[in-house]
Amino acid sequence: MLLKTHFRTIVISDVHLGTSGSKAKELIHFLKQNTCDKLILNGDIIDGWQLKKYGTWKKKHTRFFKTVLKMIEEYDTKVIYLRGNHDDFLDQVLPLKVGNFSIQRDYVLKSKDKQYYVTHGDIFDSITTKLKWMAKLGDLGYTFLLWVNKLYNNYRTSRGLPYYSLSQVIKHKVKSAVSYISDFETQLAAVARIKNCDGIICGHIHQPAIKQFDDILYLNSGDWVESLSALVQDDSGEWSLLYYNETSGSAYVEEDMEDAAEGEEEVNPLEQLNTIKLLKKVS
Repeated sequence: MLLKTHFRTIVISDVHLGTSGSKAKELIHFLKQNTCDKLILNGDIIDGWQLKKYGTWKKKHTRFFKTVLKMIEEYDTKVIYLRGNHDDFLDQVLPLKVGNFSIQRDYVLKSKDKQYYVTHGDIFDSITTKLKWMAKLGDLGYTFLLWVNKLYNNYRTSRGLPYYSLSQVIKHKVKSAVSYISDFETQLAAVARIKNCDGIICGHIHQPAIKQFDDILYLNSGDWVESLSALVQDDSGEWSLLYYNETSGSAYVEEDMEDAAEGEEEVNPLEQLNTIKLLKKVS
């Protein structure tokens, strides 16, 4: 039997469902092992940018949402889905609330005597907001880098060598990338202060972190493309970063036949917007 750990809150972001780099299967196993009272899907869960062009929606991507719905059914989990820049198509249905599931632009998480402003973070990124063409060009470059990274690590695996992330090395060593991350973190901490919050919870830059900026706690949930990380809050209100490789252990022991099916799904979520709009009208 799979042991489960229960948290007050789990925050995940940047899953990029619909792309080849999305680690949907790993995330499904993570959520089967870790339950919560509140699950915050903090943007870029679905990658609408790539689905419109060359992305592919697979059965495992649909299974992720089935897993989330099962959490609502079995544990009465409250799920808040916040839109990001890659799933900006959700602007057409915002805000939407059906039972324990809601879709919105941002959120204030109240916990004990503290409150946190929760946002994907893209609206505070000048490249994303003012130069969308450059953001999409950067996304194309990142996708190419992930492809090169996959080939390189296939070679390393064949030689018995451990995983090596080229993009993470670039983020930590290229001066402009380091400066971009630092500026983003500082700016988001300032946003929390303006919102009269004790901290800010974000994603967007695929850089998991928990940092203190004077009186503001900055939390970034990372991503499910490379980092495979989530923010978790225990019953005492304390936050920590949890990585999939720390919890995987027997993750694949209960793998079922459905998990083995990697085929393409017939239903693309971008094609279901009219249905969602109708649901909003009657809800």
